[in-house]
Amino acid sequence: MADTAIFDVDGTLVDTNYQHALAWYLAFRRFDITLPVWRLHRAIGMGGDQLVAHVAGDDVEQRHGDDVRSAWVEEFDDMIDSVAAFDGATELLAEVKKRGFRLVLASSGKQKHVDRFLDLIGGKDIADAWTTSEDAEASKPAPDLVQVALDKVEGRDAVMVGDSTWDAVAAGKADIPTIAVRTGGFSVEELTRAGATTVVESLIELRDGLDDGPLGRPTR
Repeated sequence: MADTAIFDVDGTLVDTNYQHALAWYLAFRRFDITLPVWRLHRAIGMGGDQLVAHVAGDDVEQRHGDDVRSAWVEEFDDMIDSVAAFDGATELLAEVKKRGFRLVLASSGKQKHVDRFLDLIGGKDIADAWTTSEDAEASKPAPDLVQVALDKVEGRDAVMVGDSTWDAVAAGKADIPTIAVRTGGFSVEELTRAGATTVVESLIELRDGLDDGPLGRPTR
């Protein structure tokens, strides 16, 4: 049993994954690199420091990596007004907190983006702590950010709630189980293959089933 709940933000609590994929597509196009959007989507959840090489190769990373990432920020900024919270996000966080868990919102996003998303869900009023890209040297699928999230609240054992395969892989490397929500557009098979122990369709389904899972009551 856990004493800490770590929630991924992008794609889990706020609906951003397809904006992210399209922003990466447009960023690469600035350098005459055209990648299938569906392949870019499958990399969403991975940190930008690793995504460029993963989807386009080491040569593109060496020649254009930082410039592509800067272009991605510009493209995503143009779409940010279209981002909304998923149904039930605030209520789920409040319920998990009410049950006594230490609550951390874990994001590897830019500070300005994270602030915007936390405002959408009232995260700063509910959570005990949150993270940004500034908090870890290596992003997902490295476990650094997950471990930082646990350390921020001095937790002993955690449960991760995420939407992408990369959330499950990163948490697994830190020996933390993952509940996966299909809000990010990944299949049940992809999520379980990446290590998720439970997969649910929505945040509302997760909230309704809290008593039957690891977020029922925390350890003391």
